[in-house]
Amino acid sequence: MSTITLTTWSLEMNSPGDLVPAAVPGPEIRIERAEVPSPEFSRFLYASVGGDIHWTDRLSLTRAQWVEQLERPGVETWVAYDRGTPAGYVELDPQPDGVVEIMYFGLLPDFRGRRIGGHLLTFGTARAWDLASRWPDDREPTRRVWVHTCSQDGPTAMDNYQRRGFKVFRTETEEKQDAPTPGPWPGA
Repeated sequence: MSTITLTTWSLEMNSPGDLVPAAVPGPEIRIERAEVPSPEFSRFLYASVGGDIHWTDRLSLTRAQWVEQLERPGVETWVAYDRGTPAGYVELDPQPDGVVEIMYFGLLPDFRGRRIGGHLLTFGTARAWDLASRWPDDREPTRRVWVHTCSQDGPTAMDNYQRRGFKVFRTETEEKQDAPTPGPWPGA
């Protein structure tokens, strides 16, 4: 198996005023919070969005591990729908000291290139900034939102983050084994 150089960029936003909103794509697109933690639905989103861009870190998790991850106070999943069909999602991961990581963000392949991603990232980032208002007993106000992307993510990911106002604060490179993408399900 060959090796590749993987570059990972960490980006941050330190004020809600730094958010540069994308245009709203149209009335057929709506975004809703998945308020009931569902490991099956979250795994579907994760595998469907990340199957062709090397998302593999959660594929081996058991159902109990998914439940544990999703039921932590402040973890939120926001789903974009196109006329009732899931198009993509953003998962917010609260961290100490008022920090929120956009843990996962992306679109299912058939919905990419339709201007949904910028809108979903705008919406998800705004929800990261106002996360404490929905978790008043568990969260202090957000003071920083951050995200990471890598050279194996979609070709427009970095540009979308920077257009929304995120700034790079760390760049890391590593050599890793090149592996085929798993697809949204085995054999896909």
